[in-house]
Amino acid sequence: MKKIFKTLVISVVSSAGIYLCLAYGLLFFSEVEQPSGEMKNLNFEQVKTDEKALPELKEYEARDGTPLTYRHYESSADQILILLHGSGYHSRYLEPLANYLANENVSSVYTPNFRGHGANPERRGTIDYIGQIEHDIQDFIQLVNKRHPDQSIVLGGHSSGGGTVIRTAGGGSPHDVVDKYLLLAPYIHHNAPTNNSSESGWANVSVPRMIGLSMLNQAGIGHMNDTDVISFNMPDEYRDGTETLTYDYRLQVSMHPGNEYEKDIASMNDEVLVVAGREDESFHAEKYEKVFNVQEQAEIILLNDLSHFGPIHNEQSHEEIAAWLTSP
Repeated sequence: MKKIFKTLVISVVSSAGIYLCLAYGLLFFSEVEQPSGEMKNLNFEQVKTDEKALPELKEYEARDGTPLTYRHYESSADQILILLHGSGYHSRYLEPLANYLANENVSSVYTPNFRGHGANPERRGTIDYIGQIEHDIQDFIQLVNKRHPDQSIVLGGHSSGGGTVIRTAGGGSPHDVVDKYLLLAPYIHHNAPTNNSSESGWANVSVPRMIGLSMLNQAGIGHMNDTDVISFNMPDEYRDGTETLTYDYRLQVSMHPGNEYEKDIASMNDEVLVVAGREDESFHAEKYEKVFNVQEQAEIILLNDLSHFGPIHNEQSHEEIAAWLTSP
């Protein structure tokens, strides 16, 4: 019996050793491609913003005491939209949609900047732990709810910001104060049928590093989670020093739904609107219908001749979003 037990222990230890060697090997013998100064597929012309149209940047304090920034597009509407930006940049580019909704008195709009992003983050492209982005958004929702206790709240996001909305909703905490969800060309998951990352040219993912870190985290080992795993190809002519072109593992994982993304989507038990362009360069927009069939209240609107940034700038998109936000 002792001999059998000893054999089992040796086998388990050997297997664990091989597992860890493989995980660390995937990390140490791989790298992240440096962000290119060129980008052919995405129209970054639409990232440019009229500085005069922007509200002033304000601060709020997250639960760990870190000051984070946001803008507030005020209106007399009795509804609030919290709109999250996508990866690689910050909330400034959301101005066309935010100003339209505020000026038309459809919604007052808040556009927070994610931790690790913006003009002067404490640490760019990193966070302290997986899930911290969700906690920051939860803190911001509670702040907005306290300021506007009698107004309905819609949580929305574009691209990876949409993915963050889905992930946050999957955590369950926003449901007591959030009434609707607005998803603009949302990133779902690398295994989702909407994924087109290999063709868009925007993101350079180190797959070996992602696999290695996932293996370590499954074993309860997180000390390497500050390792960079992805970079973004923003053209030089659109950079101004406020972009965030490299993410570590903690940040990358925290801005997207989990592996069981269908459960996160199904948990959004309120009204959901998905708006995307049929000519989206980043995602297979025609697949959103399939992805969201697990959510009975989801409405999908695909607009012709619209690119990935189109829902933020396009007049028809603005009108569709406004009509949905004001519907009973």
